[in-house]
Amino acid sequence: MADLSHRPGDISTHPDVHEMRDRYAHMLEGRSAPAIEGLAFLAGVYCAISPWTVHFSSARPELTLNNLVLGIAIALMAVGLAAVPERIGGLGWTLAPLGAWLIIAPWVVTRFPDTGMIWNNVVVGAVVCLLGLIIAGAAMRAGRET
Repeated sequence: MADLSHRPGDISTHPDVHEMRDRYAHMLEGRSAPAIEGLAFLAGVYCAISPWTVHFSSARPELTLNNLVLGIAIALMAVGLAAVPERIGGLGWTLAPLGAWLIIAPWVVTRFPDTGMIWNNVVVGAVVCLLGLIIAGAAMRAGRET
């Protein structure tokens, strides 16, 4: 029968305590900024709903579709980066070109964009591009350390 006399939550007497602590410390080292994926997810969700938030969905349906598709793609990429960073962590750099496309999309996708569309896409695109570069830098740093 197992000895259950120790305090609940106390693992100091566990036979593998040192290995578990080392594994946990190694896991935390690789995840230098877990909030970045959350910010990327929020940026993607905002990008997807921004045509309705900024009120250009009916005036510019082509830019609406562009922002909706890119926003969903960015949000899904962020979820994937957060869920399995060891498998798709190297793909975080793809957020940077998506952000760059968001910046130039008002002029490429539609004709004569208004100020709200331009500011919306430039700010969201810059945020996504910056987050992509941060994620790529963290992945490169983690790759060098291992």
